[in-house]
Amino acid sequence: MTDRDKGLPGKPETIAAAHGVATDPAFGAVAPPLFLSSTYEFAGYEQPRRYDYGRAGNPTRDLLADALAQLEGGCGAVVTSSGMAALDLLAGRLRPDDLVLAPHDCYGGTMRLLKARAALGQFTLRFVDQGDIAAFDAALDDVPALVLIETPSNPLMRIVDVALLTEKAHAVGAEVAVDNTFLSPALQRPIALGADYVVHSTTKYINGHSDVIGGAVIAADPARADDLRQWANIVGSAGAPFDAWLTLRGLRTLFVRMERAQANAMAIARHLERHPAVARVHYPGLESHPGHAIAARQQSGFGAMLSFDLQGGSEAVRRFVAGVRVLTLAESLGGVESLIAHPATMTHADMGEEARTVAGIGDGLLRLSIGLEAEEDLIAGLDAGLAAVAAG
Repeated sequence: MTDRDKGLPGKPETIAAAHGVATDPAFGAVAPPLFLSSTYEFAGYEQPRRYDYGRAGNPTRDLLADALAQLEGGCGAVVTSSGMAALDLLAGRLRPDDLVLAPHDCYGGTMRLLKARAALGQFTLRFVDQGDIAAFDAALDDVPALVLIETPSNPLMRIVDVALLTEKAHAVGAEVAVDNTFLSPALQRPIALGADYVVHSTTKYINGHSDVIGGAVIAADPARADDLRQWANIVGSAGAPFDAWLTLRGLRTLFVRMERAQANAMAIARHLERHPAVARVHYPGLESHPGHAIAARQQSGFGAMLSFDLQGGSEAVRRFVAGVRVLTLAESLGGVESLIAHPATMTHADMGEEARTVAGIGDGLLRLSIGLEAEEDLIAGLDAGLAAVAAG
């Protein structure tokens, strides 16, 4: 029995909470079963069933893929072993004469992957400030094959107009992929804004519990979805069934987690904006953020990621990290627990100092992933770090 057979409504909250629930035909299990088999019996000679080998397809993985495709408004999805594998599934299909247009301030791992592929001559790569429309238009003159968009950007939370950039990219024949990891389909749906693909590190908000590495690519139309599935089978980038099962379990609470986490983030952003030790807060929910109006138009919420610049640079960061409480110094994001990261020495270290300078990632920048703890405790924990900065 499918979700549609059960008459489930198509609201995103319902898809996340109930997709696949009570559809087990064998025993009527409410929670979808976990299928770990690597291979499947043929019905007979030249009679393969729907599944024949785990690299090509798995019921548990496909259940997650279908849920993600529905949430993003796409026609199909591929679940991969990591967010980087998801991005590489797109990049690996390109030809040597193709041009990739990427944000100048994209995630450090994304920049590392694209540079490594380009260094092998697999495509040409150009980074551009996509918030500068004149610069973006000039880059389009060289007719890219793929435009990669990341909004909000990691770690400076810059916002770009997805619908506008997509329209411009399509006018020159380029495909558009949007990294939606920071917001998830609970808060932003790039396909509805014109994107051809949505990329996720499902490690983050979709799983939400910091215990699974995974990724996904969702395609806007069936032909692109079929192409992705074929390439995933060819290169073997598929995620593990148990990881997909855990991620689907995390997806059940996506909307309520995002609601609580972004409420915490807004309170923290306003608190930090008033603190004398903080030079600048980067959070699209603040009216002072240059991308606030665009974010309010194309998102259904401002998310739970923010960053801020400390007065005093790296030495202030050192004192802050030693004094902060409640939040944990660690990479990654999107879990129920709040994390703090120093991009220059952690998530974006591989970019190199010159690229970080161009992107505006300074030594005093700290990135926060806000979780589900009590707002008062989070603010008190941050204040402990800020007090350590003031104390010298």
